[in-house]
Amino acid sequence: MRCNAIILLALVTAWVVGCSGGAVPVDHPLRIGWVLAMANAPAMIAEKKGFFAEQGLPIQLIAFSDGPLLQQALASGELDAAYVGAPPMYQWFAHGFDSRILAKVNSGQAAVITHDSMIAALGDLRGRRLAGVARGSGMDVLLRGYVLKQAAALDPDRDLTVVPMQVGNMNAALDSHAVDAAFSWEPFVSQAVLRGSARVLYDVNQDLPGFPWYVVMAPTRTLTARPGDMVKLLRAHHLAVRFLNEHREEADGLIAEAFSLAAITRSDGVVIPVGAIVSEARKRLAWSDRLEPADLSFIQRLIGYSVNLGYIAGPLQVESIVDLSFQRQALP
Repeated sequence: MRCNAIILLALVTAWVVGCSGGAVPVDHPLRIGWVLAMANAPAMIAEKKGFFAEQGLPIQLIAFSDGPLLQQALASGELDAAYVGAPPMYQWFAHGFDSRILAKVNSGQAAVITHDSMIAALGDLRGRRLAGVARGSGMDVLLRGYVLKQAAALDPDRDLTVVPMQVGNMNAALDSHAVDAAFSWEPFVSQAVLRGSARVLYDVNQDLPGFPWYVVMAPTRTLTARPGDMVKLLRAHHLAVRFLNEHREEADGLIAEAFSLAAITRSDGVVIPVGAIVSEARKRLAWSDRLEPADLSFIQRLIGYSVNLGYIAGPLQVESIVDLSFQRQALP
């Protein structure tokens, strides 16, 4: 698969760098990669509100369109830490990339949406075309392993057709009836709902309240070379999560600006302001920073899905990929 090829290329690149004597410098700003998703808003908030600077931590925040590109930058030493999905992180670990999950970022964000009135439950997707992301990606693990196999009791390879596409193209595919439903996330879910072109068929966060998705992680080389900076990172992350939860109006404005959200004009001429998009998204999306036992249990479930789907060889215990010592130092 393309994702695995990128992972293997990145790991070989990292091995070459290590064998050539390249060392990880500690005199540069902490280079933090983040997947450009609304659920990862704490990374952006911590920068815009000056929480990194407040901790005395110079940083360089770098956005990536997807996890494989971010992982390549991590493995080649171009990044020191990242905000990324839990499944990509443990799949990289299983392929030899030594790294650890340090903190939680969010819960929720994903939902199945549809325009078809004949699809009233997940089981009605049988025989239909569902837009999904690339096979082997983190969201694909959640879709195939939990949403389709467990919640819908459907075989994702036999009972329906999962059409891989970029999430930004899913709403247009729904509008053109190229697909009957889509497994999407915010802000795309809210944009479709507020425009009136789709409705939420299945909200993962409603079925699995508080389930972890994005996490703060770092290669072990960073944890060894810059432990103090990682504590500062998690303190700034904590302040950003608290700001998102306590100052919703200002936070929603910053999110709308960061993601270039535009007002929505419905077919009846009603204009939906950008703030309403973020407010709608909050119905399926929440932010938190502390990894709890329930979060670790769910990540272990995700690992099991990846093993069953053939994405990793397994077995892999969640304790081997998580380091809570930095969380204990950083969080009150």
